[in-house]
Amino acid sequence: MAIVRWDPLKDLMTMHDRMNKIFDETLSKTAHGSYGDWLPPVDIYETDAEIVIVAELPGVKEEELDIQMADGILILKGEKKYPVDGDSDNYYRLERAYGKFNRSFAIPNTVDVNSVKASLKDGLLKITLQKRTEIQPKVIKVETE
Repeated sequence: MAIVRWDPLKDLMTMHDRMNKIFDETLSKTAHGSYGDWLPPVDIYETDAEIVIVAELPGVKEEELDIQMADGILILKGEKKYPVDGDSDNYYRLERAYGKFNRSFAIPNTVDVNSVKASLKDGLLKITLQKRTEIQPKVIKVETE
């Protein structure tokens, strides 16, 4: 049996390469994979009576949006159109995101699916999900005798 010299640096470099490959695959999937071309940023907050989702969609028109609710999942789809037709302008840099997007959110069963409202103003999409009244907690006052 031959004696093999152990090289810890080689093992470390192999692990480093594997980790880089994992991160590259993950980042490429979220940036351009099955999720869409870009992901608009979203804020979600809750009040006593509703859950509110606010998505930042500058330059997106309401006819380019598709909002659906099925099986407790709210799906937000759309497309931010590329502002240039063909080779009409010579851009030096394009940093804003364009293309299709697809976001989905799990919605709790406390939401009344028949009272979902959406509005688009100044590039902000606001989706309001009303909570069902029968599920909201009832305050019981304790009386002294």
